[in-house]
Amino acid sequence: MLEEYDIDKLNPRPNPYAKELKKQVTIKIAPSIIEYFKGEAQETGIPYQTLINLYLADCVKSKRKLEMAWK
Repeated sequence: MLEEYDIDKLNPRPNPYAKELKKQVTIKIAPSIIEYFKGEAQETGIPYQTLINLYLADCVKSKRKLEMAWK
């Protein structure tokens, strides 16, 4: 084995999935929302954070707009 490797020569191809990698963020979510998704997670066997991500991805895919009515 070589003492040192030139990383650029080992894998010169860019990662085709890099733009799809998840990014960790901090977001404030109401406890009731988290509890809802945790309940759904128990029923489906899918982790609650994954469920939240799937729901948000569905909103993006369907271009769902937020509808709010202030009282």
